[in-house]
Amino acid sequence: MSIHNIQREFMDKVSKKVWLTEEGVGRYRVFTPFQFDDGDHLSIVLKQVGKQWQLTDEAHTFMHLTYEIDEQDLLRGNRQTIIDKALSMFYVEDRDGELVLNIENGQYGDALYSFVQALLRITDVSYLSRERVRSTFMENFKALLTESVPEERRTFDWYDPQHDSKGLYKVDCHINGMPRPLIVHALNNDEKTQTATIALLEFERWGLKFQPLAVFEEQENIGRSVLARYSNVGGKQFSNLGGDNRNRIVRFIEEFMANGVA
Repeated sequence: MSIHNIQREFMDKVSKKVWLTEEGVGRYRVFTPFQFDDGDHLSIVLKQVGKQWQLTDEAHTFMHLTYEIDEQDLLRGNRQTIIDKALSMFYVEDRDGELVLNIENGQYGDALYSFVQALLRITDVSYLSRERVRSTFMENFKALLTESVPEERRTFDWYDPQHDSKGLYKVDCHINGMPRPLIVHALNNDEKTQTATIALLEFERWGLKFQPLAVFEEQENIGRSVLARYSNVGGKQFSNLGGDNRNRIVRFIEEFMANGVA
C-alpha cells in the first residue's frame, strides 16, 4: 500500500486531522490531534522493519508520564494494572519501555486506532484520584516488601494474638526471625499515623520486643504534632517510597534481618 493510501486509511479510521511526514527511508512521523493532559501530543512513528510495518511511540509515552510519576511507581499497583490492561486489550507490546504494534494483514487504519486507544488508556494513570493514589501507595509498599523479604519471614496485616485476639492493633508488615522483629507501618495520613502511635504504645505496655519502622507516603503532609507524637515512640523513618529511598529501605531491612540491629 502506498503512503498516500495509508494516510487516507488513517484519516478514514481515526481522524481527518491525521497526517504523515517522512523522516527517512521507511520511516514516517504520524501526527494526530490526541494529547496528554499538559497539551503535548502523543508521539507516534510508522516505520518499516524488514518486511514488517509497525507503529511505535519510541518510549515517549512512559518517559512523558515519568515527568510527574516516579518510574518505579509507574509500573506498580493500580497504575501497572491500568497499563497491562491497555496493552493486552489492544495487542500492544512493551519492549523495555517502547510501545510497539505490528500492523497485520494491511490493516493500517485499524492498527493506528488501536495504538492511539492504548496510549490514551495508559495516560489515564495520571488521572488517578487521591483515593486511588493512596491505594497505589499501599500496593507499592507491599510489593516492595514482597520482593525484599522472604515469604516465611513476613506477615502482612499482623497482630499479636496473645494480647490482641480481635486484631485491634494491626501492623502493615511484621518481619520475624530476629530477637526484635521489625514492626513496619505504611503511613499515608494523620489518622493512620495516630493509629500507629497508639499501637506502638500498646506494644510497649505489653512488653513486646520489637523495632519500629515507618514508611510514609509523603511525610511532609503529616501534621507536625501528629508526627512529633509518632516520633516519640517510633524508630527509623523514611519520608516516602520514591527515588533512592526505595533502595535505602531495602538495605535497612536486609541489614536488620542479617544482624538484628538497627
